[in-house]
Amino acid sequence: MVENKNDFTEGKIVPKLLTFMIPILGSLILQAMYGAVDILVVGQFGTTAGISGVSTGSSIVNLVTFTITGLSMGVTVVMGRYFGEKKEEKVGKVVGGAIFLFFILAVVLASFMLIFARPLALLMQAPEEAIDLTVLYVRICGGGIFFIIAYNVISSISRGIGDSKMPLVFVGIACVVNILGDLLFIAVFHWNVAGAALATVLAQAVSVILSVIIIKKRNPPFTMKWEYIRFNEEIGNFVRVGTPIAFQEVLTQLSFLALCAFINRLGLEASSGYGVANKIVNFIMLVPGSLMQSMASFVAQNVGAGQEKRAKRSMVAGMCIGGGIGIFIAFFAFFHGDLLAMIFSGDAAVIARAAEYLKGFAPEAVTTAILFSFVGYYNGHQRTLFVMLQGLAQTFIVRLPMSYLMSIQPDASLTMIGLAAPCATAFGIALNLIYFVMLNRQQKQLNRL
Repeated sequence: MVENKNDFTEGKIVPKLLTFMIPILGSLILQAMYGAVDILVVGQFGTTAGISGVSTGSSIVNLVTFTITGLSMGVTVVMGRYFGEKKEEKVGKVVGGAIFLFFILAVVLASFMLIFARPLALLMQAPEEAIDLTVLYVRICGGGIFFIIAYNVISSISRGIGDSKMPLVFVGIACVVNILGDLLFIAVFHWNVAGAALATVLAQAVSVILSVIIIKKRNPPFTMKWEYIRFNEEIGNFVRVGTPIAFQEVLTQLSFLALCAFINRLGLEASSGYGVANKIVNFIMLVPGSLMQSMASFVAQNVGAGQEKRAKRSMVAGMCIGGGIGIFIAFFAFFHGDLLAMIFSGDAAVIARAAEYLKGFAPEAVTTAILFSFVGYYNGHQRTLFVMLQGLAQTFIVRLPMSYLMSIQPDASLTMIGLAAPCATAFGIALNLIYFVMLNRQQKQLNRL
């Protein structure tokens, strides 16, 4: 049986939601910092071409990682639902199926990244002097992709059983090993890009090995047998839930590349300012991101337990928590974006353009908290196809067209380009609200039958 502290079907909603959400937020913060360390150390002890190689190579690796993260969300949701239904015996089969499927994916992705590293680097238009370094980074990370995938799967399994603290421990271990590895391989051995890639793979490997040892000692609340590690019926269940999320992640990442291209045409200062602002945006989005992941697990358990009203109250609580925090973040980003930009750059022109973009983007800190609470609620209901469709609608109907139109105006303003994000999210909220009303009507009609 699941321990009471990990049972979201009883007790006060807000304290339990916050207790589950805060470690997830911590994990995302560490992951964001984790991604910045390689660039920071290469910038200090490596070469300029090395910075470009790590930056471009990590973009390719991140695309793979985000896709796997989206797919593994299906594991979290299905496990949470089975625990809510008190069907712990099915959880072991979900875990076994996940191990089997993601191992196959790891083999396929490793082969793809090793063979097609150079075409991928050329596709990303890596600078000529950084192409070989980009290829080297991608191939080393591709060779160690098993550990990168394993980390994400283990984290999704932990969240599926209502434990968000262990993924925080896992990513904390990875961060420490990555920093030590970067300093040793780059600062001492001068391995430049190869050192950064090796440190990344080593960090994930140590984290995975220690996490498996820790999980075995903690006696997970489900039965795991070797015969479960095969192609079974549960694979279809979590793939059906996770595939739309993974597909949306891929297209979202591609849309960010398009947005970057729009702004790059405005000149070096605009491009650099957007680059700095985007680093700040990554941190702004951590609260809504952790809220969405928490909501999916929280709602899945309550849906499985037949407590639909509690699932809806959880969604509203998430909106209040995220929106309240978002107001303070939006205020600071709007009025003091220059102070945030100074952390990343000392160039006055770059700081000014970054602050300009953040003024338009600032409302997104509030609107995304509301949207992601809806998204987490629907993910918990396994309505991930709708989640994908509404995400694509807001991106390709509002955000990209508005960004493009604003970028081709005379004296184009980064504020107006940044405003495309909250406008698209507001459109997404409207779609989610309409869908929410439709689902409620369907449910009432079913109850009458």
